[in-house]
Amino acid sequence: MTDIRRMHPATRIIHAGQHPDPATGAVSTPIYQTSTFAFKNADEGAARFQGRDPGFKYTRLGNPTVAALEECLAILEGGCGALGAATGMAAINTVYVALLEQGAHVVGTDSVYGPSRLVLENEYRRFGVASTWVDSSKPENVAAAMRPSTKMVYIETPANPTMKLTDIAACADIAHAQGALLVVDNTFASPVLQQPLALGADVVVHSLTKYINGHTDVVGGAIVSSSPALHDRLRKVHVAFGGTMDPHQAWLILRGVKTLGLRMERAQANSLEIARLLEAHPGVAWVLHPGLPSHPQHALMLRQMAGPGAVFSFGVKGGLEAGKALIDSVKLATLAVSLGGVETLIEHPASMTHTGMPKKEREAAGITDDLVRISVGCEDVRDLIADLEQALVKAAAAVPVGA
Repeated sequence: MTDIRRMHPATRIIHAGQHPDPATGAVSTPIYQTSTFAFKNADEGAARFQGRDPGFKYTRLGNPTVAALEECLAILEGGCGALGAATGMAAINTVYVALLEQGAHVVGTDSVYGPSRLVLENEYRRFGVASTWVDSSKPENVAAAMRPSTKMVYIETPANPTMKLTDIAACADIAHAQGALLVVDNTFASPVLQQPLALGADVVVHSLTKYINGHTDVVGGAIVSSSPALHDRLRKVHVAFGGTMDPHQAWLILRGVKTLGLRMERAQANSLEIARLLEAHPGVAWVLHPGLPSHPQHALMLRQMAGPGAVFSFGVKGGLEAGKALIDSVKLATLAVSLGGVETLIEHPASMTHTGMPKKEREAAGITDDLVRISVGCEDVRDLIADLEQALVKAAAAVPVGA
């Protein structure tokens, strides 16, 4: 077969890392649900542990099902290697532990996924790692926050849940000029819509729980590296700390990823239609969707992404009480955290995913009390619109007269 990396995205999504099983010819990658692997003899065992034989030894150190997913993700992101992790946070913590040390400093996106920020502030600080959080949608803020001790710039774009975009190429230049690495959380866009490594990033992380799996039935994470040296360093820490993936997890995600292109196409179209409707709705104060010309970084989206994605945020007129009434009134959309599944999910970040952030810091990052985040799924958009319209009527009724 022609090199899969040269093929178009829709083809890579279906075929990357997917090979007929050499033992049986099975088209679907088997679930190698085993903890350990037998050696033919002592010499083979020694060769594998010494790195002279690439065969498998123990599932924490490598497994054929997980390896198939890792090959798939490396190809989709254009990286030299990938690591499958038990959760998205296991992937992120591997990156932190492997690439930071006492006295290191991190510059990050202020509205990044809550635990990604809080674990640095609350836990790594105990070991002498400092962090500064800025509105990275303005590259000059990143540049101003850099220190001689800065080892990592950590950005999420689009950011959760403010939907701000960060210029990846600009941040790569800023980071590299000071000898730091650029790490990009690409969960919201997925490799279908955004290729951070091609724009200069050193490491990409994913919560595979979201778009790449796409069925709200498994958690997982991934790390994709731009160079063999980075991949080797990250792998060494990853297997030592034990945050590796289970083969059944990997199989579910391999099954899910095959429909990533189809799911993203449908969900993204639904999302943009709903965002346009809400932007014109009298009960909505504002809408932040990268696909709308009104979005502050719309031009950057057109330059950096293949599409705006299917998650966006909006504010309900009437503030907190109206917002709560809306999410309590939807009947088709599901009130739940997470995103990227085939079903539409809606949540209130200030009281859910970002509740651990102090109110002042949360609002400074743009996560206001009226912000509602919606991850649009693959349902018929007419049903989703009808659901939101009836919920907006109830939200308006919840606002006191004269408020």
